[in-house]
Amino acid sequence: MSERVPLLAARAAARRYGSQIALGPTDFELGDGEAVALVGPNGAGKSTLLALLAGALEPSAGQVERRDGARVGWAPQRAAQYARLTPRENLELFARLEADERPERSAERLLDEFRLPRGVLAGELSVGNRQRLNLAIALLGEPDALLLDEPTAALDPEQRQRLWERLEAQREAGVALLFVTQQIEEVEAHAGRVVALREGAVAFAGSVAEYEAPALA
Repeated sequence: MSERVPLLAARAAARRYGSQIALGPTDFELGDGEAVALVGPNGAGKSTLLALLAGALEPSAGQVERRDGARVGWAPQRAAQYARLTPRENLELFARLEADERPERSAERLLDEFRLPRGVLAGELSVGNRQRLNLAIALLGEPDALLLDEPTAALDPEQRQRLWERLEAQREAGVALLFVTQQIEEVEAHAGRVVALREGAVAFAGSVAEYEAPALA
């Protein structure tokens, strides 16, 4: 990694819920334009690490650092949207929260880009469309880093391909990607680096070529 200050960093960051350790002391850095896959079994701490880096959770110990002025888009597994609003209304609302000067224009662009319906409430969307709306919300505000928790989990193969085309275009424009996935094909095709968690601790951190998925399954 370059000597430039990372976009996001965890410094011995940990998270507890009472006596339960969701994530032990963890060190991690995300730099400009990187694509990092975060892998590991359920309950390993992947979603917790993303939430800490996004600022949605406070660490119980250690600290999380964000470069001054860095903007972060976060798409958690549990969709961050309002069920009684339409996709357009959701996008306009979140665009205003991002201080977007043209929320209607941004909403229209993302509705077209993600092929989202306009006249249906978000709570009535299919699982795939809810996931696409979740990702569209994460892209508001021109983020410098995208934190994506299993972004393709509810998508069919064609939707996955279209999504990765969009994400690769974002990365080529300098946006950093940290994505959780259970698909080794996505790791091999889209990541430059892999971090594997197990039982709240880093079990592996290195290049895709060095990563051996079966050994950490």
